[in-house]
Amino acid sequence: MANLDLTGTGVAIVTPFKKNGSVDFPALKKLVNHLINGKVEYLVVMGTTGESVTLSKEEKQEVMDCVVKENKKRVPLVLGVGGNNTSEIVKQIEKVDSKNFSAILSVSPYYNKPSQEGIYQHYKAISKASKLPIILYNVPGRTSSNISADTTLRLAKDFKNIIAIKEASGNLAQCMQIINGRPKNFLVISGDDNLTLPIIACGGDGVISVVANAYPKDFSDMVRAALNDDLDTARKLHYKLMDFTDLLFADGNPGGIKCALNALKITETYVRLPLVEPNDKVKQKIKEFVKKH
Repeated sequence: MANLDLTGTGVAIVTPFKKNGSVDFPALKKLVNHLINGKVEYLVVMGTTGESVTLSKEEKQEVMDCVVKENKKRVPLVLGVGGNNTSEIVKQIEKVDSKNFSAILSVSPYYNKPSQEGIYQHYKAISKASKLPIILYNVPGRTSSNISADTTLRLAKDFKNIIAIKEASGNLAQCMQIINGRPKNFLVISGDDNLTLPIIACGGDGVISVVANAYPKDFSDMVRAALNDDLDTARKLHYKLMDFTDLLFADGNPGGIKCALNALKITETYVRLPLVEPNDKVKQKIKEFVKKH
């Protein structure tokens, strides 16, 4: 996968559910086509937004198979494989089908709160096990620990198959440190939709997005414009979606984006416990935005 290009817009796709809690595969197929028709660069399966932690092993496989089949190799697919049990993650990564997936997105261990050396050793083990390129995923708001810029750069320099980081720390200074010190071809990918424009302006390479589930064309157009230094166009699209993006996270992700997709007649709003749907006020505001746009 030496020619793999993950610049631009990737989408952390939701897993649609029916009222009875089962996976809604027709809606998932509809979503895949909605995103590809919206000209996004790649899809991320089994991420946080896909509620992967509440899917059984069998359901995960069925979702992966459905996306692979519907995608028809039109865009690269990235698979989320992460957790806080290093040996178990290594086993999972060794079994990933490299014919259908182009890269692994692996979240930093959560709950355990490892030291920076622990984080480094975790990813070292994953790097040795993986046939595919690896994207680090730093999201301290969910993991309760931050991958420091120094640790990211150490991993980027020590392991050739660690090719990128999805940075969702919300810390622009940290993002800039990574961008400034990274080896050639190491990508810095925004994990915060509303920070994507400033991260690209600082030298970042794109985004793995939530809001693009609903508005793939607007968001991927914004990212492409920013990457092409057309900041006037990028700013217009950024500000068009900025308040809406905040709204999607106001009462939990992916509840917000599922409400938007429901208003767009793509999926239902159902999420799995312990998540619940957003409150009625947030739901109404999301519906109003979709109606106007």
